[in-house]
Amino acid sequence: MTVKDCGHHECHRKRLYRGIFAGILAFIVLILFIILLIWLILRPTKPQFILQDATVYAFNVSQQPNLLTTTLQVTISSRNPNDRIGVYYERLDVYASYRNQQITLPTALPGAYEGHKHVDVWSPFLYGNSVPVAPYLAMSLSQDQNAGLVLVNIKIDGRVKWKVGTWISGKYHLWVNCPAYITFGSRSNGISVGSAMKYQLATSCEVDV
Repeated sequence: MTVKDCGHHECHRKRLYRGIFAGILAFIVLILFIILLIWLILRPTKPQFILQDATVYAFNVSQQPNLLTTTLQVTISSRNPNDRIGVYYERLDVYASYRNQQITLPTALPGAYEGHKHVDVWSPFLYGNSVPVAPYLAMSLSQDQNAGLVLVNIKIDGRVKWKVGTWISGKYHLWVNCPAYITFGSRSNGISVGSAMKYQLATSCEVDV
């Protein structure tokens, strides 16, 4: 084999490698273009959550030891704002927190499929019986109650899937935070329901997917 022949074969091999590389690159660009096109057409938007109301059955703090007992019923609605994308709620756990400390056990909501522009409503009970809290939290809560206004956050931790036609995506983490301003004493704007107080809130929630 001559030097000229070796050079010819080497050039042919390089052209082959370049062609393979160009083909792979073109395939990747095509896939990215299709994904971008689908996103531009569908415009996926996060679900919208609203805390409609909260009914307080118990919200009592004791000191030495510092324990908090909470019983709430909340009404939460979710809306799928998308025209072409459905939402599967695989798992939704709801709980209450005060100053970033969880004060109730999580309550599991039933899984659901939310179609285009559809709305779902849940009314779970949230329970926390003699939950230990830090001394400074017990003091802050007592001060807030005496001032007549307590901020409780209703939070949802879950998993969702997107549905487009027959295609269903993998699971995505859903995080929802709904502020609930509960009033007491002379500032109370609640409605008496037996031994409980019901507060109409209609508060928009922060949603992260």
